[in-house]
Amino acid sequence: MNLARKDRCDLPWWDIRAYDYELPRELVAQKPAAERDASRLLVYSCSTRTIRHHIFRDLPQLLRPDDVLVVNDCRVIPARLYVRRVDTGREIELLLCERLAGTRWAACVRPGRGTRVGTRLEVGGVSVVVQAVREDGLREIEFECTESGVEALLEQYGRTPLPPYVKRDGEITTAEDRERYQTVYAARGMAVAAPTAGLHFTPGLMKELEARGCEILAVTLEVGLGTFQPVKGTDAREHRLHAEHAVVTPAVAARLNAARREGRRIVAVGTTVVRTLESSLDTEGKFGAFDGATRLFIHPPYQIRAVDALITNFHLPRSTLLMLLAAFIGPVWRELYAEAIRRGYRFYSYGDAMLVEK
Repeated sequence: MNLARKDRCDLPWWDIRAYDYELPRELVAQKPAAERDASRLLVYSCSTRTIRHHIFRDLPQLLRPDDVLVVNDCRVIPARLYVRRVDTGREIELLLCERLAGTRWAACVRPGRGTRVGTRLEVGGVSVVVQAVREDGLREIEFECTESGVEALLEQYGRTPLPPYVKRDGEITTAEDRERYQTVYAARGMAVAAPTAGLHFTPGLMKELEARGCEILAVTLEVGLGTFQPVKGTDAREHRLHAEHAVVTPAVAARLNAARREGRRIVAVGTTVVRTLESSLDTEGKFGAFDGATRLFIHPPYQIRAVDALITNFHLPRSTLLMLLAAFIGPVWRELYAEAIRRGYRFYSYGDAMLVEK
């Protein structure tokens, strides 16, 4: 059912149609900006209800000198593999979705029909065996090598796992994608999707932020493909968010608590940082060390306590990421998106960004 904009605003928070909007196809970014920090940046203050328009490299002048900037330093792996069925010789596409344990992964298999338990696949001299077929259609697969062997295999044969709305002529991905669909501070973990808000940073911009006095801290959340997928159905209360491994070290938790005591703002670079930090809070609002899986689903009327400002890209309709933004700033998100569309901002993973402040 198509609803008018006013009708959508009147829907309860759990009706996923409340997070619909119309986006011209030409505003879906197909390539990154020529320079990472040349993306546009929409700035919104909840306290003054003002919108300003900047370039991302203006960020050091937009933040306060004592702000604490928290980034997600997860590393995106080339998670798309083309393998061969041992029995038929047919080519199969594997898209790794979630690391389960050791060399066992959940993967989307195409074509999946006929790829049953026990099916043996091969790539680069390594055997891959289908161990289970899940209710959601994903296969659990096991690489018959060491964990380091899996990483080496992916580096040699894998391709960048770009979202489906990024189209390429001929090649599925390019050498530019492998570089640009990765943050400059990526350091650990095995994510299969990028924390896209961080794609706008350059080494020079990071140094400029530190020179201004901003403290930069890193947490890790291994982003899965489910992060970017729209919610199915119309009732968000029935949606179960996928698990993602997150880490907040004791040292980072201590620095965040110190920042709170000193009255400094905590600025999250991306929704994945918000989820990670919220997962590490105790009942009194103090940060603690965290190392484990999180399924935290942030949506209205959830009250975000961990951060004071958020840098984020523009998200898909009906996505959990858009619902998190709505929880942070309320229904004004719709006005900001309408303004961005009117001014021709670029949307989604390779698109422009926004800075929203409480």
